[in-house]
Amino acid sequence: MDGGIPASSKFRHAIEFGSGDALRNVIPLPPAEAALDDSGYSLHGTGPAAITCAVGRPDAVLGDVTRLSPTVVWVAPRQPLVDTTESRTFPVYLACNGTTIGPLNGAFIRTDMDVPNAPVGLQLVGVTLEQGRQILGFLSDALRQGVAVPAASALPVQDTIVDPERIRSIFTAICAAGNKGVLRRQGRVVRMVLERFHAATGQLEWRTEDATPDFGEPSYDIDVIGYNSAYRLRAEAGRSEGDRLFTALPAQLFRIRHRWHRRVPAPEGVHARFHHPLWREQGLLRREVLDLSFSGLCMRCQPQDLLFPGLLPPLIELELGDGQRVSVRGEIRYVSSVRQDGTVLCGLSVLPYSSDEARWVRFVSQTLSPATRTSEGLVDELWDLFNRSGFFSLGGSTPAEFEELKQNFASLAKRAAEVPQLFCNAVWPSERGIEATLSFTKPYRHAWLGHQVAKRPGKPPEGLKEAGAIMRDLYLRTFEHPQSDPDFHWVVAYVEALNPWINKAHVKYAQRQMEAGSSLAFTRKIQKMKAFSHELTGRVHPYSVGPATAGELSLLAATVAQQFPECYVQSLDLTRDRLDMGPVTAKWKSFGMERERTVLVARRDGVPCAAAVLELGQLGANLFRLLDNTRLFSLLGDGTRAYSALLDAARRWYAARNRPSFLYLREDEGGDYVQECGLHDGPDPYLWIISSKLVPDFLEHISELTIGRRGAHSR
Repeated sequence: MDGGIPASSKFRHAIEFGSGDALRNVIPLPPAEAALDDSGYSLHGTGPAAITCAVGRPDAVLGDVTRLSPTVVWVAPRQPLVDTTESRTFPVYLACNGTTIGPLNGAFIRTDMDVPNAPVGLQLVGVTLEQGRQILGFLSDALRQGVAVPAASALPVQDTIVDPERIRSIFTAICAAGNKGVLRRQGRVVRMVLERFHAATGQLEWRTEDATPDFGEPSYDIDVIGYNSAYRLRAEAGRSEGDRLFTALPAQLFRIRHRWHRRVPAPEGVHARFHHPLWREQGLLRREVLDLSFSGLCMRCQPQDLLFPGLLPPLIELELGDGQRVSVRGEIRYVSSVRQDGTVLCGLSVLPYSSDEARWVRFVSQTLSPATRTSEGLVDELWDLFNRSGFFSLGGSTPAEFEELKQNFASLAKRAAEVPQLFCNAVWPSERGIEATLSFTKPYRHAWLGHQVAKRPGKPPEGLKEAGAIMRDLYLRTFEHPQSDPDFHWVVAYVEALNPWINKAHVKYAQRQMEAGSSLAFTRKIQKMKAFSHELTGRVHPYSVGPATAGELSLLAATVAQQFPECYVQSLDLTRDRLDMGPVTAKWKSFGMERERTVLVARRDGVPCAAAVLELGQLGANLFRLLDNTRLFSLLGDGTRAYSALLDAARRWYAARNRPSFLYLREDEGGDYVQECGLHDGPDPYLWIISSKLVPDFLEHISELTIGRRGAHSR
C-alpha cells in the first residue's frame, strides 16, 4: 500500500509523514495500535443482513462482523476458543447474501483471551482497489438497511432546560434568526421554520414550504437549530392552518450540542486536493469544500472516491482562492449516502500543519465572521474609537495618559494578525469608521484574556437592521478564536458591571452558573489599584524579601488552592507546576515579545509570611497595562503586614524593567495595608472566568441577548 500526495520535494515528504497520525491507514500498524483503529462502521445486522468473516478458507467461518472498514475487521466469534496469537498473515474472507470477498490478507490483532466471547480483531493488509470497492459495497448495503452506523461518530451531549425565561429567550432568538426545524411523526418528516413567537399567548407559529403539508395528529417531536445547538421539544397538542402549525411554548426543552465549533458555508472556489491514503492509483482528487470550521470541513465527493469514516488523509491541500493554499491533515468522520445528484457529502475533522496555522486561523475567522476584520491596518481609526467611546476615561483616566503607549499599541496591532496563537484583535468596520472592537490575548498556559471592548456611542450605522449585530459578530469572532488552540481551557476577563449589557451578558451569566453549582464559572468583584514604581513607601520593613524557594512555591500553591476555587487557580497558572509560567514566557519570547512572572516572598526570622506574584506583559498588549499586574497572598494569619514590604520590592522589580507603574489586583476586603502601601484607588470590576466547555453555551447566551433585541418577529 501507498498513500499521500506524491513527494514533489523532500520537504513535502517530511510533512506528509511527520507524525504517527499520518502513518495510520498508509502502512500496516503494530497490533497494539491497530486495536485502536475505530475506522469504518459498526454493524448490527443478523441473519441475511449479517456480514460473516472466515479465516484460512471461505467455509471456515469465524463469526459475524461487528465492525468493518478496508483496514480492520472485528468479529464476534462463534466458537469460544480462537487462537489469536498467530502473528503471520493469512487469507480472510467476507461474505454476505451469497457474495464473497477474498482472499484478503489479514493478521490477528491481539485481544484479551481471558474475556469470554471477546471480539476478535483482524488487520487487513494490502487491500486492492477492487477489494476496497467490494467492502464498501457491503457497507453501503448495510447502511441502506439501517444496520450500520459510523464507528467514529460521537454521541451528542444533551441536557434539559426547564427555566421558563430561558426557554422564552431561546425561542425568541431562534424565531428572529429564522432557523430551520424538523417535525417527526410516525416516520414522516415535515421541514419547518419558526415564523413567530406570540409572547402574549405563549404560542409558537411554525411555517412549512411543503406544497401539501401533512402535520397529522399530535403529539409531535420537533427539532430546531439554534446558534450551535439542536433543540428538541415535545408538543402534545397542536393546531394547523394551511402551511402553519401552532404549538404551545414547551415547559421543558432538550438541548443537543451538535458541534463544538460553529460551521458556516465555505467561500466560493474553495477546494480540497488529496490522494487516497490507501489507493494512490486513483490519482489526485480535487473536491469542492461546502462548509468549514476551525476543526472541520465538509466536501462534495464521488462514491467512487471510496472514502469511509476513520480514514486519515495525511496531507490535504486546501485552495483558498487568490492563489493561497493551506496544508492540513484530517480524519474522515462522516460519509453520506448517495444523493440525488449522484454525489456524497464527506465530513472531516482537520488540523493545520504548524507552518500554515496562522494562515488557516485567519481564513476561518474571517469566513465565520465576515462583517468583522482584524485591526492591523486601522490603528488610527481604532484610536479614534477609543476616544469617542470614553474608553480612555475609564477608571478616572484621561486620554493624554495613553499617548505614550500609542506607538507600542500600533506596533503590536500590526503584528497581532500574524500571531493568532497569542492575539485576536477584532473590529467591526462601517463606512463611517470602526463601530466597535474587542480583543483577546493569551497570557496564561490554558487561558485567553478578553479585553479592550469599546463601542461607538449613539445610533448604529445606517442600513443596519439588527441593533445587536455588531456586538454579536464581535463576540462570535473573538470567543471562537481560542477554540483553534488545543490548550484552550479558560476565558478570563475583568468586566465593568456598571454597564447594564455587560452586567447581563457576563456577570449574571457566571452567577447563574455558580448558583447551579457549576465549577466551570467564577466571578467576584475586585479592585484594580495603581502603584507607581518610583513611589516607595519609605518605611523600614522588618521583613526580608527575595525570590521564593521551591518549598515556598509549594506553600503558596497550597494556600491559593485553599482560598480560591479551582477555576481561579487553573486559569491564572497558580498551580505548583505552572507558577513560574516558563512555557508561556518561552512562547511569547519565540515571537519576540515580553511575558514574565516572578514570585517574591516576605520572611520574618526565616518564616515566610506573604507572597507577591508579579507579572509583566508586552507593552501595547493592553492599553491599561493589565498584564503588568501583582497579586498578594498571605501565608500566615497576619501576613498582610508584610504587604508594604512586598510592594516596595515589586516597585523596584518593575522599575528595573522600565515600567513606571503597575496594577495591584486587590481580591480581599482591603484594610490598613492599602494606605500603608501607597496605592491609588482604581475601578472595581468583576473578575470573570468561564471554562472553555461553556463557550458554546455562552455564545448561545450572547446570541439570545443580541438577536432578541430585534423584536420584530415576536408579538
